[in-house]
Amino acid sequence: MSTALIIGGSGQLGRATAARLAADGWTVTLASRTGDTQDPRFAGLDIRSIALDRGDTAALHAAAHGQDLVFDTVAFTPAHAAQLTALAGQVGSLVVVSTGAVYQGRNGTTSETAMGDEQFPEYPVPIPEDWQTLPDGGSDYGSLKATMERTLLATPGLPVSILRPGTLHGPYSTSLHQWSFIKRALDGRTVVPLAYGGRSRFSTSAADNVARLVQLCAEQPGVRVLNAADDDALTVEQIGRRVFALMGHDAEFVTFSGGPKEGRVGFNPWGIPRDIVLGMDAAKTELGYEQAIGYDDALQQDIDWAISAVRAAEADGRDWTSVFPGVVARYGADGWFPYEAEDAYLATH
Repeated sequence: MSTALIIGGSGQLGRATAARLAADGWTVTLASRTGDTQDPRFAGLDIRSIALDRGDTAALHAAAHGQDLVFDTVAFTPAHAAQLTALAGQVGSLVVVSTGAVYQGRNGTTSETAMGDEQFPEYPVPIPEDWQTLPDGGSDYGSLKATMERTLLATPGLPVSILRPGTLHGPYSTSLHQWSFIKRALDGRTVVPLAYGGRSRFSTSAADNVARLVQLCAEQPGVRVLNAADDDALTVEQIGRRVFALMGHDAEFVTFSGGPKEGRVGFNPWGIPRDIVLGMDAAKTELGYEQAIGYDDALQQDIDWAISAVRAAEADGRDWTSVFPGVVARYGADGWFPYEAEDAYLATH
């Protein structure tokens, strides 16, 4: 019987991967700070939860020793990479989540650090895994991930697979981009302004699809880097239309060229001046990967979970911001929903 340790087990990727592996006969240990990960998908499956402080290297190594798979969803610093290099010869396969933000544009910029639309990176479409990545020395998220990747890939005897997702989505996401449209449907918004003509494309990554890729990497250990994105590279307007269709909501999109207007009118978390589309040919060729779930089915999961989670929060005297703290931390509570400014703009357009 195969065994797996998932570090960061309470997040969307940890949960989805645990459910997939356990349903296929694996014994799974979910490690998180609290050690209390509940999920209806785990019913009847061989999944247990433990408390693990990521800063306790000795405890991490003890939990990982002898596992057929160690899946790390939360590593992103050189210190985390140093922890994981010690697993060489100790585990059957190590799979580590990186990010598409490691890619450096033709113009030398990155999506994390570009100042303004003119500096936004230019990428090939789609971006292959051998495209240039950010150099060592940076302190932004993408640069730290790139340094982590190089450290792990250079470790002798370490069977490590690096996965580079786009914008993640799935149940238990703390920063679900689809909420930008789900909430508008719940609020009865019938007109939605979108910057950049509504044509922005920023690859999405369903948790179930990433989980399938993790399983394939575990079953076929090696040293590799793979993008981890949904097959559908939809525009932001197409995503919005899919959300509204699944929710039975009728709304019109008003698009305009260029970035958001005053008051963040037209802003959307996928709204970018140039496409970021992650190619999936390597995963399909090397591992025989086929996505586990189509976009509409994954989107229905997003909608159902988000509505249920927000309603539960409201019944407990909280609101949607407690369900999506990642959104609030990065954009503020009203950053995605500047309704007053939108109404003023739409009144004259």
